[in-house]
Formats: sequence, structure tokens, C-alpha cells
Amino acid sequence: MLTATQIEKTLKKLGSAEKAKASAWYFKTGEGQYGHGDIFAGVTVPEQRKVAKEYKEISLEEIGKLLKNKIHECRLTALLVLVEQYKHSDEKTKAKIARFYLTHTKYINNWDLVDLSAPNILGDYLLRGNRQILYKLAKSKNIWERRIAILATFAFIKNGETADSFAIAEMLLSDKHDLIHKAVGWMLREIGKHYSRPALVNFLNIHKACMPRTTLRYAIEHFSPAERKKFLSR
Repeated sequence: MLTATQIEKTLKKLGSAEKAKASAWYFKTGEGQYGHGDIFAGVTVPEQRKVAKEYKEISLEEIGKLLKNKIHECRLTALLVLVEQYKHSDEKTKAKIARFYLTHTKYINNWDLVDLSAPNILGDYLLRGNRQILYKLAKSKNIWERRIAILATFAFIKNGETADSFAIAEMLLSDKHDLIHKAVGWMLREIGKHYSRPALVNFLNIHKACMPRTTLRYAIEHFSPAERKKFLSR
């Protein structure tokens, strides 16, 4: 039987103190920062993907144990396994994995954990389901649940749907956290890239006066220099 302990041991063998130190700095683990207290083993994402594929048959129970691990790479690898399982499951199992994901959001507690899992699990599942849970998450006091809400809509954007992305983006325009500003701007940019530049421009024209500067900069990243200048000099 494959276990969470086996994965943890494998990741620790792959880790390096130098990479762990760099990751701790990159993910802002200092006092008062968003990743305060997070612990790193120093394992790269490509290495974690290999481990995830090697252990893709592990049970949800063991994935749950791995998600509760204090080591960042254990939690990310758990989510990469979950994405791998979801991708190759039937509809019944996908629903079970999506429910599991929603009951474990307290452990999906950094931006990379959200970004590599929310669109691929929750977003994909909600392409065929009731999306009200995203609006509930968008109102959460937990920054990572709010980021899950907007990032999950990436799956909708790729499917040519933008209504929920725009609606949740609008809800989060007054958010105080820079990581939400970036996530919202990113999804707005993707709407312009994958779906409709006019729809994005219309949204920006309506909200540019109250939009955080970071969000606006991300949203117009693919615009021409002249267009960017126009929006930034609002």
C-alpha cells in the first residue's frame, strides 16, 4: 500500500538545504508575510511532478494525510497527485475528488498550491455543475479560498465562458491583498487572450477608476504600449 509517509521520505531525499532556503525567501515565510511559518524541503516542481506520477495510485485517505503535512512540497505533491487522479477518472470519481478538494481548502495555503490545482480540479468539475460555491469562496476571510474562487474560473475561460470570471473579478476588486490583485489581473488578461479583447476592454473601462494598479497592469499586459499608456493614465 502506498502511503503519505513514503512520499514524504522520497521528497526529503530529493530536497536540498540551498533550494529550501531560496524557496522560503521566494514564498515570503518571514514574520508578518503571507507564507509565515511554511517549511520547505527544497524540491523543484518538476521533481514533485515525477513523484506524483509515481504515487498516482495512492488513496484519498493518504492524500489527506499528505495535505496536512507541514512541509510545503508534501502539500503540493498531494495536490499534483490529486490533479493526476482527477484527470484520469470517471465522472463519479471526479465528483468525489472535487468534494474532497473543497473539504481540504485550509491546507491549500499558498499561491502555487492554489494555482496548480484550482483550475484543474474545481474549475474543470464546475464546468458541468453549480458554481455558487465559487461566490461563497470569493467572500471568504481566507485569502487562499478567495484565490481559489478566481483561479478556478480559468477552466471556464479556456472553455469560452467569461460571465463567472468577470463577476468574481468584480467582487474582488476591493480586496486588500496584492496576491488577489495579481490573480484577478491574470484572469482578466486571459479573457482578453483566449476569448474576447472587446469584452475585457469594456470591463476595464467600467472599473478602471477603482481597480488596483497591480490588477490593471496584469490585465493589460498584452496590450500595445499606446493602449497600456491610455489605461494607466486613467
